[in-house]
Amino acid sequence: MLLHVIARGKIGRSPEADLVARYAKRLTWPVRLTELPENGGRPPEPLSPTRIVLLDERGRTLSSEQFAAILARWRDEGMREARFVLGAADGHSDADRAEADLLLAMGAMTWPHLLARAMLMEQLYRATTIVAGHPYHRSG
Repeated sequence: MLLHVIARGKIGRSPEADLVARYAKRLTWPVRLTELPENGGRPPEPLSPTRIVLLDERGRTLSSEQFAAILARWRDEGMREARFVLGAADGHSDADRAEADLLLAMGAMTWPHLLARAMLMEQLYRATTIVAGHPYHRSG
């Protein structure tokens, strides 16, 4: 299953970009990173069965194991793509929230978008190692 991270804004050359690249290289599942402008622009239309996850302050807070279980279930159900969307500074629209398969929060604190992107990539890597039974989850 493709893990597709869609984020508003350019990450550029930064320590956060280095972290995103590090986890993208470590992932054994296919991964795609798409950047959209701060305003306007829409992600490409999915061509196959897809689940949409919005990172949202009003979303569910999951453990790494719960997150991994959701990804494994979607993969096993035949989903070809899971999209993880980080919105602009004002967040997501009510319409986008209503259409999402999962609203996911990274805790109660507010995180900078670039850091949230790096944290998401680490959690995607961690989730895939949990699904694979790799020891990273407990050694990291």
